[in-house]
Amino acid sequence: MIKIGNIEVGEFPILLAPMEDVSDPPFRYLCKKNGADIMYTEFISSEGLIRDAEKSVKKLDFLEFERPIGIQIFGHNIDSMIQAAKYAEQSKPDILDINYGCPVRKVVSKGAGSGILNDIPKMVKMTEAVVNATSLPVTVKTRLGYDNEHRDIIEIAERLQDVGITAITIHGRTRTMKTSDAAEWNLIADVKNNPRISIPVFGNGDVNGPESAKKFKDKFGVDGLMIGRASYGNPWIFNEIKHYLDTGELLPKPDISARVKTCIIHLRKSIEWKNGRRGIFEMRRHYGDYFKGLPNFKHFKTQLVSLEDAEEIYVVLDKVKNQYEGFTPNP
Repeated sequence: MIKIGNIEVGEFPILLAPMEDVSDPPFRYLCKKNGADIMYTEFISSEGLIRDAEKSVKKLDFLEFERPIGIQIFGHNIDSMIQAAKYAEQSKPDILDINYGCPVRKVVSKGAGSGILNDIPKMVKMTEAVVNATSLPVTVKTRLGYDNEHRDIIEIAERLQDVGITAITIHGRTRTMKTSDAAEWNLIADVKNNPRISIPVFGNGDVNGPESAKKFKDKFGVDGLMIGRASYGNPWIFNEIKHYLDTGELLPKPDISARVKTCIIHLRKSIEWKNGRRGIFEMRRHYGDYFKGLPNFKHFKTQLVSLEDAEEIYVVLDKVKNQYEGFTPNP
């Protein structure tokens, strides 16, 4: 049984990655319903949190149903990260995660996210400070290193474990690698197989379905997998992976009826959590993912991303279901 601190998370947990503008409570609800073992909030700015910025504070929201749940914070200032850790702990999550992996330029340029991979001593100091500031188990999500000349992940994992983290998720790319570059799982395996490492090591990168999940599990021996982009419009992926690992059989892909039904639940949860119009607006980014692979879908998508009345959107979704009845997209 894998544990994060004292929290049992399964024999081989499948985690939902923290993703800005994606892994909010409505989407996490669907992923939990479909088998995700651990989920993380969208990443939260430490500076925004300690200043009570509405957007940052709102990201602390989660339901009891989602447990075990981790709140993820990021920042470049150690004192701010300490304060943010204490603030986040008041929401009573199960885990506190530090984001050392975000490659977005505006984050990296401030020395936050994967930008801190250029300064490992500061990374270690910040991590130790956060660990000491909270009673929550602290985990880290990071990358192999800053660039191809600095793939320092073995040193990073050892030093972060030494200052008290309870698990590490490693994305198999450096900060400067592109998403089109293959994730380098051999380096993740080097961390897992390092006799100095005793905490769980979760792998992330290029896990796009049951078969790739089994390959990475069997070949590289990680303790669990984190799913990111492959979950877009596809919350079923968690149960699909678990079923395949247990039985060697692939579950049938959800048909159009299941996709429309799930999309409607997502929309309703989004409206409920984000108070109406904003929920409708922010749902627009998801339609293309739910219905990826449908032929001649453009005119439906145009309507879905322009309508501002939920009842009108439901009518369009019903038309989608009727138009593509019997069709199973294969994203």
